[in-house]
Amino acid sequence: MNKALLVIDVQESFRRLPDWDLTSEPGIVGKVNRLVDLARANGDLVVWVLGTRPGSGTVFDPALGFVRLMDGLDPAGDEPMLLKSAHNAFTTTNLHQLLTQRGTRQLTVCGIKTEQCCETTTRVASDLGFDVTFAIDATATCPIADPAGGPALGVRDVIERTRYALSGRLATIRTVDELTGTSVG
Repeated sequence: MNKALLVIDVQESFRRLPDWDLTSEPGIVGKVNRLVDLARANGDLVVWVLGTRPGSGTVFDPALGFVRLMDGLDPAGDEPMLLKSAHNAFTTTNLHQLLTQRGTRQLTVCGIKTEQCCETTTRVASDLGFDVTFAIDATATCPIADPAGGPALGVRDVIERTRYALSGRLATIRTVDELTGTSVG
């Protein structure tokens, strides 16, 4: 098993944020499930990662009950579930050790947010020597406000910026259809 699918932060916390109705991919659960089905069929490891901010009093505080997978995602009993408190999935978890012990060298990344936790995990994975595929349409983001007060960066611009930043340097960019060899509706 030298391949793994990393499902990052596809959790109820995000659906509780006021900007969720502006998300780029409201159907992310269906796309993630297609990747999970493919990984399982190929005997690849599926790793579930949830973002937490313990004691914050926000929707990312595990005490409030929203740090859980979105409805429709069903991890198998032997698939690791990691809790992270950093943007990337490596720094505050045992992910690197887990992957190394299993001989995993190839990763597919999907999840929420495209430019934040997914991209940051991809960057760290690349630095650690992993061959990364970024499932661009199985990530989701929301518009990003300009801290200087200008117009927000729209979701399509966020996704394109991530594609440009990662492609050919840190990851291979693919769609779910390209990865599964199928298309759905």
